[in-house]
Amino acid sequence: MNLLNRINISPEICHGKPCVRNMRWPVEVIIDMLSSGMSADEIVEDHPELEKEDILASLQYAKLSLSGHSLQDVA
Repeated sequence: MNLLNRINISPEICHGKPCVRNMRWPVEVIIDMLSSGMSADEIVEDHPELEKEDILASLQYAKLSLSGHSLQDVA
């Protein structure tokens, strides 16, 4: 399964920021929770609408973005 399929960009959701599964969960918020020391399991426990694969997809998107690529590059 391609985890990046879980990341969507839509101008109608969070001003076009990359979000998880068309929900109002921007990738940057997921990364912020991880950087604050939360584990993927803790994030999912606190926010049951998220799945562990959403966390992994956010990390994969961040890596892709930092490497200078976009979702369109992997489509």
